[in-house]
Amino acid sequence: MEVPRPLAAPLAVVPIPLIEGAVKLMFKSLLKRHPTLFERLGEHKPKRYAFRPTDLALVFLVEPARPAISVLRRAADPSTDAAVEGPLFLLLALLEGRCDADALFFSRALTVTGDMEAMLALRNALDGSDIDLPRDLGAATGPFAPLISRTAAAIRRRALAGETVAWN
Repeated sequence: MEVPRPLAAPLAVVPIPLIEGAVKLMFKSLLKRHPTLFERLGEHKPKRYAFRPTDLALVFLVEPARPAISVLRRAADPSTDAAVEGPLFLLLALLEGRCDADALFFSRALTVTGDMEAMLALRNALDGSDIDLPRDLGAATGPFAPLISRTAAAIRRRALAGETVAWN
């Protein structure tokens, strides 16, 4: 499932610092719950990884060595060592290790470019990290955790309901 156009369109005009601020808060929260996430990258830790949602006009640049995340407009696509492109909800499902990345790649639902070894190392690190976005994001919201977790889980269920990829 792609992000519906009425929800994606406003992101084209929202200032990047606002989007990036929210993304950085989520990233920081995720790293707090999974502090060793990038340790399994080994020699690939200094590399730069781009995530390009095909349904948004944004690019997410992850630099594990710092660790940092940046958000850019797609037109300002940065130079990276490895990149993956696909619908946002599939990229998030990959983050959680919920989808078979190989099946998505060979079905052309995802496009991977650049250093394949680096991308494979990142995939392996993510697969072993037990990330659950609804749970992890909810945990960062204090008393709102149950509401945020349930809402995020419902969105994930709906977004991935029609996907025909194999689940791990």
